[in-house]
Amino acid sequence: MGDAQRTVDWSEGEWCNEPVRAEGAAAGTLLVQPAGGSDLWRHTSYGFVHDDAPALLAPLPAGQAMEVDFHLDYDRQFDQAGVLVRVDERNWVKAGVEFSDGQPQVGAVVTREVSDWSVAPVPTWAGRGVSIRVSRDGDALTVRARADDEPWRLVRLAPLAPEAAASAGPYCCSPTRAGLRVRFTGWRRGPADAALHPQE
Repeated sequence: MGDAQRTVDWSEGEWCNEPVRAEGAAAGTLLVQPAGGSDLWRHTSYGFVHDDAPALLAPLPAGQAMEVDFHLDYDRQFDQAGVLVRVDERNWVKAGVEFSDGQPQVGAVVTREVSDWSVAPVPTWAGRGVSIRVSRDGDALTVRARADDEPWRLVRLAPLAPEAAASAGPYCCSPTRAGLRVRFTGWRRGPADAALHPQE
């Protein structure tokens, strides 16, 4: 993974939902402040629809992968950052780290008319650099994540139709408060992963 990657400049993306503030910072990073109460969710269990999280998106065609890096320094309920893969308002995947029930949790929400949610606790990731990778191959979207230079871990395998026009890039939101600021430190694209499982 990660061969033949190129950096995606922040200026190459277009905002789906403008943030309160987005500004360049040191070493080419991007500091993003989402609106308080912003979120991405459709119906399941909670009974509401939110589609107002800021996301900086660029095309993600079949056969491509995208990675986003950010610093995990938030600690309020449901604060989150990562990658959004969007087809339209009813079909999308968000993957990243969400602070939930007292600790950071890596996970994904896959939405096809209605949302689902899966998470796993990653308390040792707090205060570190996190990378989220989405890889589109055939009819599948593979989501992986890691902290710093640790091995990639598989987060989710989700369906994504080969013919679907999708875009992807960094997103963040703060459903329960205002004032969250996320420091994104990298954005890259390259070829899709060669295999779902590591080769022996």
